[in-house]
Amino acid sequence: MHITSDLAQTLRPTAVAIGNFDGLHLGHQKVLRPIQESGQGVRTVLTFHPHPQEVLTGRSQLLLTPPTEKLALLAQMGFEQVILFPFTAAFARQHPQEFIQDILEQGLRARHLSVGWDFCFAHRRSGSAQTLQAWGSEHCIPVEVIPEAQFHGERVSSSRIRAALATGEVSTAADLLGRPYRLIGEVVQGDQRGRQLGFPTANLRLPPEKFLPRDGVYSVWVYLPGADQALPGVMNVGYRPTFAGLQHTIEVHLLDWAGDLYGQELQVVLEGFIRTERRFPGVAELIEQIQQDCQTARIQLGLAEQVRML
Repeated sequence: MHITSDLAQTLRPTAVAIGNFDGLHLGHQKVLRPIQESGQGVRTVLTFHPHPQEVLTGRSQLLLTPPTEKLALLAQMGFEQVILFPFTAAFARQHPQEFIQDILEQGLRARHLSVGWDFCFAHRRSGSAQTLQAWGSEHCIPVEVIPEAQFHGERVSSSRIRAALATGEVSTAADLLGRPYRLIGEVVQGDQRGRQLGFPTANLRLPPEKFLPRDGVYSVWVYLPGADQALPGVMNVGYRPTFAGLQHTIEVHLLDWAGDLYGQELQVVLEGFIRTERRFPGVAELIEQIQQDCQTARIQLGLAEQVRML
């Protein structure tokens, strides 16, 4: 897959889907599908980095799919090219016609376009999907405006997914995404606390902009590098209050597995929320609770037979 931030380096002419696409959820997938199936040019996604809200509000934006994760997913979807276009204050002040001429006509030589119904661009959001349709009609270029996707009568959106994850509703988040939510990070050195308790954990370092689910304990599936089959596990997100922890950590314990994972990248797929993080009176009570968490994880992961054998 060709990846660039420079329009001069693009492969063209293009069939292009345009949007932020944070999460690549069911609504985004509807926008992307016409371009996946297009034969009008290089199948391209035009997205923006940093997130426009960071530039427009001055506040950092946590992402469901940081750039590396988004690129990997788009490659799996079969796109030939992704343009990570730099979103700047100057770009946000452009007139709609500048965007059309500089990017769509000259930069991309667009021959087929797909955008969401609420897509807006240029100064004070003065350009809209209808602006693009008018341009497309004038130049005999199909511009598909995709209606909103709904789930259980409500709009599918990145903010709705964040709200679900913030309350531990990982199954709802998975329904809206069309796949389970996952955390991808490198295993780094921890304080060995889990090993001392008899439950060794992999301490994950994630991209700082990655949106995290609520603090607590989760059942998870873990993919090791190069592995096709996932391993069952338990993940803790939080501060480990029993030990008065000050650093926020993401730790994963693999059930019935032992080995050295330092420096490796793990993909951790959230299956279910087990409980909130809380402080225990002592180590013995914590160990007892971790044992219960592991049994709950086995049930949530469909390993009930193994639970009966414990």
